[in-house]
Amino acid sequence: MNNDPNFFFPAPRLQNFCGQCGHSITRRVPPGDNRERDLCEKCGAIHYQNPRVVVGTMPILGNQVLLCLRAIEPRANTWTLPAGFMELGENLSQGAERETQEEAGADIELGHLYTTIDIPQADQIHIYFLATARSARLDPGPETLEARWFALEDIPWDNLSFRSVSTTLKHYLRDRETGKFGPHHYALTPTRG
Repeated sequence: MNNDPNFFFPAPRLQNFCGQCGHSITRRVPPGDNRERDLCEKCGAIHYQNPRVVVGTMPILGNQVLLCLRAIEPRANTWTLPAGFMELGENLSQGAERETQEEAGADIELGHLYTTIDIPQADQIHIYFLATARSARLDPGPETLEARWFALEDIPWDNLSFRSVSTTLKHYLRDRETGKFGPHHYALTPTRG
């Protein structure tokens, strides 16, 4: 295991061995399916790959939004909304509340589903809930260097971690003008570099 905090290696999407019996994997279209899958010719297991769900909140305290400075890759030392991958056995709201507690230590009242963002090029879906902070107290966990309340006019736009974070914040600023807050559903397409 690499303990370098700047090292990032996501879990591999393609498998080499069957998780059921350990036999080598074959990649082909199974009967009755329409796309290639990881198959085990020995035990017959089909190993489906599905999008990963990132869930979090956009906590608001008066005219301020909570952002967390990432301590981990990807995008360490950039600001993000408190969010992360859902865990097995939890629903969306449980995941959002857990991530907010783990990353910021914020006491929130969870609001409604706010943005759902399809990111097919990363095999992910990002989901953010609006949340109201019950207090300004923060106690960030080990994945966060700092948690801070930002006045809406002071959001660090040039140092945000992900496009899903910046687009969610932009929707919120526009919605404050109309008083109607989502929900918003959209896809982010790859940027040209």
